[in-house]
Amino acid sequence: MSCPPCPNCQSQFVYQDQSLFICPECAHEWNPSEAEAEDAVTVKDANGTLLAEGDKVTMIKDLKVKGSSLVLKVGTKAVIKRLKEGKDHQLDCKVDGVGDMMVTAHFVKKA
Repeated sequence: MSCPPCPNCQSQFVYQDQSLFICPECAHEWNPSEAEAEDAVTVKDANGTLLAEGDKVTMIKDLKVKGSSLVLKVGTKAVIKRLKEGKDHQLDCKVDGVGDMMVTAHFVKKA
C-alpha cells in the first residue's frame, strides 16, 4: 500500500503507524479519515440549512445579474451542481429559464 504525501511539506517519505500517517521530515501526524472530513465544504442557506450538491433551492430575494438586464425573481428555482468555498458565489447552479450561474448562498433557501 502506498502512502499519500505529507500535507504540510509534500514529503514522499511517509509511513503508517496504526491509523495515523507520520512524516519523518516535519514530524506531522494525521488521520486520513479526519483529513477528508475537514476538506468537505459546508455551505448554509439563508435559514441555516446545510446545502449539498443536487439540492433544489429557491431565490428569497430579487437578484440582478451583473452585465445583463436579467433579474432573478423571488421564487425562481435552481438546482445546485457544485459547491465552492468562498466569500460570495458559493453555489454553481442551473437556474430555471436562465441557465448555469454562480449564486450566493445567503439569497437562497432549500426547496
